Amino acid sequence: MKLVFLDKKTIGDDIDFSPFYAIGKVDEYPFSTPEEVPERVKDADVIIVNKVPINKQTLSKADHLKLVCVTATGTNNLDKDYLAKRGIAWRNVAGYSTESVAQHTFAMLFYLLEHLRYYDDYVTKKHYLSDTMFTHFDRKFHQINGMTWGIIGLGAIGRRVADIAKLFGANVIYYSTSKSAPQKGYNQVDFDTLLTSSDIISIHAPLNEHTEGLLNEYAFKKMQRRAILLNLGRGPIVDETALTSALKEKQIAAAGLDVLTEEPMSPTSPLLEILDYDNLLITPHIAWASVEARTRLMQIIVGQIQEFFQL
Repeated sequence: MKLVFLDKKTIGDDIDFSPFYAIGKVDEYPFSTPEEVPERVKDADVIIVNKVPINKQTLSKADHLKLVCVTATGTNNLDKDYLAKRGIAWRNVAGYSTESVAQHTFAMLFYLLEHLRYYDDYVTKKHYLSDTMFTHFDRKFHQINGMTWGIIGLGAIGRRVADIAKLFGANVIYYSTSKSAPQKGYNQVDFDTLLTSSDIISIHAPLNEHTEGLLNEYAFKKMQRRAILLNLGRGPIVDETALTSALKEKQIAAAGLDVLTEEPMSPTSPLLEILDYDNLLITPHIAWASVEARTRLMQIIVGQIQEFFQL
């Protein structure tokens, strides 16, 4: 059996890939362009892929292909109709990064809520040396206890964030972008109520026709000026031009983004205008990527291959 990793670098070099070599012959490519894929997969029984497009063009020579494994939850890069016509199975992975993303959500919140960039600079630039007082009050912050935390997308990650927020004493509400039935134990509200009531809004929703551009100029005008926005779902859920204006005009207090409309960041991104703002934190899509989450991801994919081929 031959397994081909088309963009192995997206998993990292620090993860143990030896279980795949116990299954069969393995070809590894750090990255692959669509033009490179046909030749690289022509003898493959299994393709393991993250972002590379899998379609009629890229699989034109893949006569032996039986299974495509996506090292992610999202499968927008797969032409599922074409795979079905060819009788090629596919698998994705859900639930492997819940703890990692929830942890990063709070890391971003604390950084913004407590003005940690400012206070770190205050000390590292030696302003604290020989200060007149032991405490420096210039940037005020508040406790999560008693705040209202609004969640957009109450899947596994959203529920985990909600449960932790409750432990901090937050009043948690959520908005269902799919208009699904209320979930027991959680307070579902309409979108306007979430926008106008929340001190903190965190996004944990997928990108689809219901969520694209959801946080736009209208939404930012509805939000409270003290509100903090955290996007750990998908970049295009937030209108980055509208967010840039909202931060410039102090319509909201701060924003933390782990996902962007274009990744890596586009040289034409409107956010470049405000990168030096201390109320904006951008991380390069790392919330999912703890060592434990990536290890679990690979273990699940090994299990999927073994189950499919009954090894």
